[in-house]
Amino acid sequence: MSKLRILWVFVIVVSLFLFQSGCSEDGLIEFETVGADQMRPIALVTFASDLPPGDYIAQDHTAKTVPLQVDENGQATLIMMRVLPTSITRWKVTQIADQPHSVVAHATEHQVQFTSGAKNVTHYQVTKGNLIAPDIPTIYQRSGYLHPVWTPNGRVLTDDYPPDFPHHHGIWAAWTKTTFQGRNPDFWNMGKGTGRVDVHSIDHIWSGSVHAGLRSNHRYIDMINDPEVALLESWNLRVYRHVESLHILDLVLIQSLATDSILVLNEHRYGGVGFRGNRAWKAADEVDFFTSEGRTRKDGHATRARWVHIGGPVDDQYAGIAILSHPDSYESPQPVRIHPTEPFFNYAPTQAGAFSITHQQPMEWKYRFITYDGARDSKLLEALWQDFASPLSVRMIRTYSP
Repeated sequence: MSKLRILWVFVIVVSLFLFQSGCSEDGLIEFETVGADQMRPIALVTFASDLPPGDYIAQDHTAKTVPLQVDENGQATLIMMRVLPTSITRWKVTQIADQPHSVVAHATEHQVQFTSGAKNVTHYQVTKGNLIAPDIPTIYQRSGYLHPVWTPNGRVLTDDYPPDFPHHHGIWAAWTKTTFQGRNPDFWNMGKGTGRVDVHSIDHIWSGSVHAGLRSNHRYIDMINDPEVALLESWNLRVYRHVESLHILDLVLIQSLATDSILVLNEHRYGGVGFRGNRAWKAADEVDFFTSEGRTRKDGHATRARWVHIGGPVDDQYAGIAILSHPDSYESPQPVRIHPTEPFFNYAPTQAGAFSITHQQPMEWKYRFITYDGARDSKLLEALWQDFASPLSVRMIRTYSP
């Protein structure tokens, strides 16, 4: 037997010994994560467990530990780094003594503020609040959006109430050309006065060792005659702990009808979940757009993309955001709106044609937002999209026995 093979046998024996030594009966659960076909620089792993909600520690067979968090529905989440192709990692979960949460959602009168460690990540706007300039008409006041959105080094990527487009608000959602009960409310262009989107309630806010987040409810209100709610929208936002010089946020929107009447979303070049970039990117040469298919602002509009990078200089340093669209969302890979002159981007499924929201077909939209300082890394963004679209699988070995 060669020296190399002897060394590999020794490594395997030692690893098995360490794993068996580490898997004592004080572990609450044991499981395996199974690697994908390609290396994952970062892997967000979520699986169903029977553990009570709270924070835990997951220890692998090398005795390395990472935080593990269980939500109120029993979904366990941990973040793995540099997962090798087809690798299998065994984990044991133990309880953790009370300690401060590393990802915090702090509710104020007007916002829910999210931090990871000492770093700002984003704010969710609960109330309509104050307009940022006295010349903005009050009809543009809006709640239910994310702004500011920061990079890990503290650079702001979003804008709110930009002068030429005061209906743009950081990261927000609305539909444009719609038909409801024979009327055509526009929930996007608020200045028309035909529709608006309001925060109705906040169901849940949480903090944790792996993620913080909130669940909120929005109402799409037809304003053409007497105000009538046409559409119900739930926001499920997760803000993950800071990893590898990245901020990662997941946003899931579920839209359902508020009445017996369907809502038709007519064909249009924009509408859905939008992003408005920093006003320092107002000049065309100050912002870059780059899609998963290699398209730019010059040729990217109305093409389909799995992910899109938007970036440019902020405070004399380059910063960017990648917006990833999940393949489960309608019309994926979705068509995109890349504005020819404004720092605006939108996944726009209505570009592919009209469709309806019915009682039989509530719509679910899933997006992941990743912020960073410095130039884009297309290979990293592709790997992160692969992890978003096809997370690592989990095999349970031993479940919790209270």
